[in-house]
Parts: sequence; structure tokens; C-alpha cells
Amino acid sequence: MLGATLTPLVVNALVSSPASSLAELEKVFEIAVNGSDDEKISAATIFCGASLIRGWNIQEHTAHFIIRLLSPPVPADYSGGDSHLIGYAPMLNVLIVGIASVDCVQIFSLHGLVPQLACSLMPICELWRFNHPPLEHGVGDVPTVASRLTPEYLLSVRNSYLVSSGSAHQDRNKRRLSTVASSSSPEPVFVDSFPKLKVWYRQHQACIASTLSGLVHGTPVHQIVDGLLNMMFTKISRGSESLLLLILQACAHGKLSPRELATGLKDLADFLPASLATIVSYFSAEVTRGIWKPVFMNGTDWPSPAVNLSHVEEQIKKILAATGVHVPSLAPGGSSPATLPLPLAAFVSLTITYKVDRASERFLSLAGPTLECLAAGCPWPCMAIVASLWTQKAKRWSDFLVFSASRTVFLQNGDSMVQLLKSCFTATLGLNATPISSNGGVGALLGHGFGSHFCGGISPVAPGILYLRMYRSITDIVFMTEEILTILMHSVREVACTALSKERLQKLKTTKNEMRYEQVSLAAAMSRVKLAASLGASLVWLTGGLLLCGAFAWGVDSSSSASKRRPKILGTHMEFLASALDGKISLGCDSATWRAYVSGFVTLMVGCTPKWVLEVDVHVLKRLSNGLRQWNEEELALALLGIGGVGTMGAAAELIVENEM
Repeated sequence: MLGATLTPLVVNALVSSPASSLAELEKVFEIAVNGSDDEKISAATIFCGASLIRGWNIQEHTAHFIIRLLSPPVPADYSGGDSHLIGYAPMLNVLIVGIASVDCVQIFSLHGLVPQLACSLMPICELWRFNHPPLEHGVGDVPTVASRLTPEYLLSVRNSYLVSSGSAHQDRNKRRLSTVASSSSPEPVFVDSFPKLKVWYRQHQACIASTLSGLVHGTPVHQIVDGLLNMMFTKISRGSESLLLLILQACAHGKLSPRELATGLKDLADFLPASLATIVSYFSAEVTRGIWKPVFMNGTDWPSPAVNLSHVEEQIKKILAATGVHVPSLAPGGSSPATLPLPLAAFVSLTITYKVDRASERFLSLAGPTLECLAAGCPWPCMAIVASLWTQKAKRWSDFLVFSASRTVFLQNGDSMVQLLKSCFTATLGLNATPISSNGGVGALLGHGFGSHFCGGISPVAPGILYLRMYRSITDIVFMTEEILTILMHSVREVACTALSKERLQKLKTTKNEMRYEQVSLAAAMSRVKLAASLGASLVWLTGGLLLCGAFAWGVDSSSSASKRRPKILGTHMEFLASALDGKISLGCDSATWRAYVSGFVTLMVGCTPKWVLEVDVHVLKRLSNGLRQWNEEELALALLGIGGVGTMGAAAELIVENEM
């Protein structure tokens, strides 16, 4: 801060500890822009260190500066024929390597900065060999084929922030994203600006489309596949019948060995790469059908995970240590033998026949995410067994695979999810000592990532990070939102009891400055209560839950800026309800389910958000009331009209008179 030279000792200190202020980050950014080549590399290293990974107070600013450094401006005196980015290559390399981990990508995503990051990376992609991604990208949280996260979509989101940057009425989050977008490049950016990237992307999309559509049953390509299968699996050849639908049955009845199955399919995929999509789709469908008996992964018929299984179990327990969740035994002799459903066993056996090299990229990039998704959806401990098998093959993927296996503990048991929620509140409020932190706050909730590259070995993962990776898999949203609110109330009660206990203890010790202590104690307790409420609102917002999400997003009154969007959205939904009650819309759900939904929704509005009712069109309210009366819900119909304002008073009076008569 005082102008000292960035010696290796100083750089190491700044990398290992988060910056103490925004001013410190600004100083490092100034060095990254105006310093020597070595100083720029040092500054980039600092930005990708603890300030990004663990610096919750300054993390968002750190991400902003990284995005700006990834798109350096063209120097005023630059006259070269090549891209000006070549001169920044050493610094850009440090930044890209520094933010390439799963944790860093998650950080940019949490702050809503992925579109801006994509915009900054595209000029670099136009320069570098972007069409040969690292093999690690083939396994993990890669976008699916139908993902909306295309270059065009990301750039359109980023450009939209520029359009709205001049609006004074937008919310704080949009103003923040607009500032980031305009700081890196004040003009809109389009894919057409990067011709090489565009050509490669179009070819990539065409390859995916042809792979997915080229093997329709009955087409010449599909007939070729059947012919190849007949040649490869002559033991079970049965004329013209499609062998793609026979090979698992033959394996289950011993007519085809697991090794022959995996080898034959690999030969097919090597000979006809377009068949990869059909092979993956076939196994995916068979796994999800759930009709196949499990097979023992004994090392004779099927590959054995025994070498790594105990180690994986130990690592999973370490990852979940901060949650208090019990991990069922994986080791031999435990309650869960090493078995997999037959299609999943065949699928993982096929994948591990491939070498971890560039030649196998096309298969692993397609099969890897599918295998991880399917194994996570199968009964415990399928994903742990798959992780054990694959870590024998590729140790560098060990952290990711073990973490994926640890997440499946929560998918199988609702009690584990509830315990995870409790751990989120306990860690945030600092209600007791945990392996993460005993001080509470956002740092204790979200921790500092996972993996052996941080602490010299697998360490406990903060409960908030686990929930962020789990909530999309929750199916019973109503149950989870109810549990969140229940845990919130218990947490608030515990905070209050703790504050009262401390106050009584202090009174027993001394009466001096008693009033001052009571005020401090009350303020501290209220601060923790507000923190608990914010956490509860955030968890419900992430999880789903209907009306509660709307309340947190729009507010229950009309004072917030977000509430201005509420009348239009709510009006559209209420019109839908009224039209369905009028018989104008044919519903596809059971009548009892529909009645329960409408009654519950209106009851919540009447009891919790009466100001919302005032924003609904009077005629829509009357139609809703008439529909409720047809269900013999006169009391609810009257309550709805009673808070609907002056326009519904007449209808309410008529309903009262009719009921009395």
C-alpha cells in the first residue's frame, strides 16, 4: 500500500491471505495494469489467491478486477499485425489457470458474472487453441447438449446489462452487473466479432446434432449398427432382431461375458464414432428403467472397487464431517455390498476401458457427465463404487469424483437433507463449534471450497456449499420449505435463550453497567436473528416453494422496487386460476390436487399477503370467489372479497345476504 516492491515474500503473503480492503485490491490492480511484466504476473497471481477463494468481503471486487484484466485494452501506440493480447499472454495464462478450478467457476456463478467472464474470454479463445479443451472438462459439471448457455445467450445477457446501465430505477444487483459489463468493454459484443470461434462453434453444434439424430430406428445408419453388432456378438446373433435390445439380456443370462460386452461396444464406438450417442442413450434408458438386478463387482466378472473403496469412504466422511450426517458403510462386510445395477455396471465397465488421453476425448466428454448423473441417481452406494473404480483409472479426478459421491448421501435420505439444513443454520449463527468455524457468518456457511489442493488433504466442506450443489435435486419442495421454516424458528428460539442465559449469568457476577450490557446483549441477539431470517429466506428462495418465494422476491407490501413487477405476474396467474374455475381451461391434473392447490394458494394470500389481493383485478376476484363458492368454500370466498377493496364490497355483501337467507 505504501509502494513497497512486490518481492516473492510479499507476493506469497498476499496470495495466502485475503486483502483487508478494497483500496488494497485497487493498488494491486494498478500494478497489474501499469507494472512490469513480472509485476503483472505477480499481481495476477495475487488476484487468483485467497482474495478470490476465501475473501468473502472483497470477493466480488476481486472477480471484477480479474474480468477486467482478462480483456486488456489495445495500447495507444500498438501497431503490430497480430493480436495485442499476445503481449499479455503470460499474465492471461496465470489468470486463466488460476480461475480454472470448479470452486472458482462456482464463485463467478454465485455473483452472476458468468456472462461477463465469457465475454472477456472470447477474444482469447479467438487467439488460442480453444477447440481442444483439457480432458478434465469431459468429466464434471459440463453443460448438457440442450443447455441454453451458448455463446450467443451469454453475450446477449451481458449486452443487456449495457442497455440498462443508464436506468436509475433498476435494482442494486442490475446496477452492479451493469458496472462490471461496462468496465471491461463499453460496447455490445457479438459472436460475429470472433469468426474462428463462430466457425468452430457451428461445426461443433452440427456434429452434436448429427450424432443425436443419425441413429433413428429403421434408418440406414441404424441398420449398419445392427449389422456391426451381429458381427461382434456372434454368440447371440438371432437373425434380423436388433441386438442393441438383446445384449444386456444375454449378459444377464451368461451368454455374453461382461468383458466381451465392453470390448465389443468399444470396438463399435471406435469403428463408428456416431454410435457413441446411441450407446450412451441406450445405457441411460436401461439404468433409469430400474428393472435389472444388481451384479456383484467382484473383480472376476466385473471390475472390483475394493482397492479404493475404504479410502473413498474415509474421504466422504471427511467431506461431510461438518454436517453431522451419518455415512453408511462402504467397506466389504458392511451393510452395503459392492453391487451395481447391470446397465450401470456395463456402462462403467465400458468407460474404464478407455485410456485417459486425447484420443478418447470424444467418448469421455459424452459419456462422463452421463455416467456421473446416472450413478448419482441410483441407490446408495452406486456413485461411491463408480468413484472408486474411476479413481483407480484417473487419480487426478479423485477430488471431484469423491465429492460427487458424497453428495449422493443426501439424495437417498430425507433426514440427511434436514440435517444439512440444520448444519447451515448452526454454522451461520455460530451456535456451537464446528470443524469449519465457531464464529458463524457467511464464511462459516460457505467455507473455502473443497479438495486436497487447499489444505494438504481432503477437508470438511461447508454445509452451504453442499446445499448449493444439492438443491436442484430436491423433489419434495413443500416438505423442504416447511423444514426450513421450522429450523428457522428453532434457531431463533435458541439465539434468544442463549442471550437470556448470558444476561442472567452476567447479572449474577456484577450489577455494574447492567443496563449497558443488556442493550449490547439485545443488539447482538437481534443481529443474529436477522442473520437467521436472511438465511431462511435465501434457502427457501433457492429451494422453491410457491408463495413464499414470491414473498421473498417481491415483498409483502409495495415499498420495495421489486414489488413493481408483482401485479403483472400475479395478475396473470390469478387470471389463469379464474379461467380454470370458469371451465375455460382444461386441466391435466387430478381434480382433488387442483382444488387443494387453489384453496391453499388463496388461503395463503388472504392470511399472509392481503395487500397482494388489492392489486388483482376486481372481476378476477369475483370469478375466483364464485368458483370457491361452487366448492362450498363460502368462508374463504367471503374472506377474499372482504380484503379486495371497494370494488368487491358489493359482491361481499351479496354473499353475506345469501348465506343468511
